[in-house]
Order: sequence, then C-alpha cells, then structure tokens
Amino acid sequence: MMNGGLTNEALKRPLPSRHRAKSMAVAALLGLSLMSAPVMADNGPINTAPVAPGARDMSSLPSFADLVEKVSPAVVSIRVDEEEDVSAQAGMPDLPFPPGSPFEKFFRDMQPKGPDGKPARRHATALGSGFIISADGYVVTNNHVVDGAKEITVVLNDQSELKAKLIGRDSKTDLALIKVQSTKPMAYVAFGNSDTLRVGDWVLAVGNPFGLGGTVTTGIVSARGRDIGASAYDDFIQIDASINKGNSGGPTFDTSGNVVGVNTAIFSPTGGSVGIGFAIPSNLASKVVAELKKDGKVTRGWLGVTIQPVDDDMAANLALDKARGALVADVSVGSPAEKYGIKAGDVITSINGTAMEDIRAVSRTVADLKPGTNAKVGVWRDGKAKDINVAIAVFPDKLDVASADDATSDDATVTATKSLGLSLTQSDDGVVVQAVDPDSEAAEKGVRPGDVILKISGKDVKTPADIVAGVKDAKKASKNSVLLLLKTRDQQHFVALTIEKA
Repeated sequence: MMNGGLTNEALKRPLPSRHRAKSMAVAALLGLSLMSAPVMADNGPINTAPVAPGARDMSSLPSFADLVEKVSPAVVSIRVDEEEDVSAQAGMPDLPFPPGSPFEKFFRDMQPKGPDGKPARRHATALGSGFIISADGYVVTNNHVVDGAKEITVVLNDQSELKAKLIGRDSKTDLALIKVQSTKPMAYVAFGNSDTLRVGDWVLAVGNPFGLGGTVTTGIVSARGRDIGASAYDDFIQIDASINKGNSGGPTFDTSGNVVGVNTAIFSPTGGSVGIGFAIPSNLASKVVAELKKDGKVTRGWLGVTIQPVDDDMAANLALDKARGALVADVSVGSPAEKYGIKAGDVITSINGTAMEDIRAVSRTVADLKPGTNAKVGVWRDGKAKDINVAIAVFPDKLDVASADDATSDDATVTATKSLGLSLTQSDDGVVVQAVDPDSEAAEKGVRPGDVILKISGKDVKTPADIVAGVKDAKKASKNSVLLLLKTRDQQHFVALTIEKA
C-alpha cells in the first residue's frame, strides 16, 4: 500500500498475522474485441434486465437485489498460498534512495536474512476476487493476485472450495486466467461492451474485500480513459462503487448483469475506499483473456523504441505544429525500428495512416499489430514528415538494457552553462551534468546531476563546448530553447530547456 496514492486492492494475510495489503504494480493495455452476452447459469441464459423502480412511488430508487442474486454465484473469492520476504511482511517501506546508492545498500542490509544470507521468507496468504466466465470453470482475476502463487484455491459463493490451475497471466494488463474442475456445469457471467458505458451509468462491484466474502457495492461510472501511471497502456474506468483491498480481480457489472470491468486499483490516502476505484475495461480484458486461454500468454507487436510525450516547448523546438505524437528517446539495438531507420529525435505522428495523439495511442497501436506484418510509421524529422515502412516483431519476453555507471572524473574540467542552469563536466562517458541550479527550469523538468547529455538540438555532444556551441547556434537561429537528449542511468529521454537571456 502507498500512503496517499494508488494501490491495488489484493489483501495479503501473513499467517498467523493480521490482514495486510499486497503491494504490487498495476497495468493495462490493448483495447479491442468485445463479447456481449447475458449472465449464464448451468441451465442456460438468465434474464438480468435492470430492476424497474417501484410502481407505488415513481421517485423511489430501483432495487438491485434480483440482479445481485443472479450474478453472485459466478463471483468467487481467491486464496493464494505463497512465500515472500519477512521484511516485506513487516511492512518495510519503499526506500527513497536511488538504486545502487550507498544508502539503499545500508537499509537493505538491515533487513532480516535467512541462514543462506538471502532475505528471510515465510508463507503468507493473499486474498483476492475473481469471476467465472464459462460453465467448465475458467476464472478471471488479477495477475497481482496470483503472482508468485504456490497454490491457488477458489472459494465459491456457497463456501465450497476448489483447487485452481494457473492457465496464463499478463503483467502488463494485470490480468490472469485460472481454471477449476467441477463435477457439474458452473454458473458464469459474460463480458459486456465497455465502450457503451457513459459517465453517470450505474455499476455494481462484487468481490471479497478484507477477506469478508461476497460483498456488493453500487455506484456510477465517474470517468473514462483514466491514466493512473500504471503503464503506457492505461485506459481505466473510474468508478465510485466502494472497492477495497481484496476486491482485486472482481467484476464490475452493468445493470444488465454483464461484466464491464475488472476491479484492479484504488486511490486511497487511508488504505480504505474513498470512492475512487479503477477497473480494466471489459473490451480490453476479453481480448487478453481469450489469448491467455489459447496460448497461456499474450503476444504483442514490438517496434523497439523508448518514447516520451511531446510538450509545447518540444513541439516549438522541433517546428511541429502542436504537441502531439510520441518523441523517440531511444532505439533498441537489433529492433525493427533500428533496422528500418527510425531514429532518436523522430516524432511518431501516425501508424498505418491513423494519427497518433500521444504515447498511449502509439503504445497500444503497436502492441495490437500482428508480429510479422508491415506497418507504415509516419514520423516528423528535421521539420518534415516522412513515412517509414517497418516489419513489426514479437515483443521480447525480456529486454536487455545496457546500464551506464555513474560518470565521474577527478580531472574533468567544469564548464558553467549559465543560460541553461547547468554545470557540466567531461568524463569517459561524455558530457555529464555535475550540478543543476535548483531555481532553474532544468531542475523543474527533472534534470539531475549524473545525467549524461548525448545531443543538443539533434547534434552529437562530445565535450561541454558542444553544449555552448549548441546554445549559440540556437540564438543565431532566433530560437528561444534547445532540445537535450539525456541519459539517466539506463534510460534516454528528451528535455526542452529555455535559453535564459544573460
């Protein structure tokens, strides 16, 4: 759990300790394909039309009791037995130090260790929710509920228990598919069309908050297309139906009894519900679940670029009409992007003729492309539009990322660049930011000591003098800013900095 922030709502119960939250990342991806069907039971379709207001009083609210009675048999609680660090169970907070720093090592060394010198581990039980989507026992839940599971148990609405097998999981969308065996057909629910949801529509959330068992809450759709920073593919439905720890993986229903979302995260300053919950849209979930059922994993298209948003300053510096598309900060070695000529500094503005408004649009569109197919990628380069044909590859299970050591040089000459608020030094790794004026725009935009400057306004940087020359060139061209390509540890990104007048 994160104080005052986003948290998933799976509940972890260390045995025999009290309940506690299981803190893991949330994610979301692709949105396509839909399956719309009524709630089903072992004897066929169930009529789950919304309950009408009482005829005796036209101002009375509708009752959801009939709907709840019919969908509840398909909603399950999930218990996961696993091992984890004792330090994590003790509530060891995330450390505020950068990876690899001496302070991080000191505090990590203070954590409990086992006989082998590794972090001490013990058994714990995570509690979550899920829902049955077929009569033969396929169950949808969150990836973070079953991640690291040694054993998965599904608790049905009648409190009977069945052991479950993991079919597949997808960390990027935080979805997982498990399966139970039953001697008779099981009641199940079906995915609806989340695209038809409107802000203000009624929804019901059913799940297992705090391990209490089947619990129903109601509310409305508060917002659509929420980006909560879980991943580049965020597209969450925000609801105000109360969901809490343990609701992870449970369904959000519309008033026809169709699943329109999978509850995944909450925003909470207290750890409990404050009326801001997030659900994965069913049109996204249904596609991912179908792939998990077929292959046990999700295959996505891969271009091989690191991208970042384009802000107004960057757009002006690049002579782009407005802030749009996605700026390529880095190109992976051996990737399709490298092979077919996409470069750092290009702005991806369209894919197969469809305009890309932001990085989420680029990420989702590329991921949805079938590996092996060709795509026409429109880029903005050197003030001109250009189309590049690229053969899309399969997204690798693991990406090798080269890590740069912190740059230091005792003999380096420090060059002050007042107009950018930076002090620079020469090292074996190139031009390194030695100090940042805390009152400067550079500090505000996240430039930090240790960052390596690779380019200025598209030109390679080898020495601090190249930075000075780049600023002079920008002034001569009547530009009021420069675009720096920085390398921060193992990531590249662009920053546009205004040239301050002397």
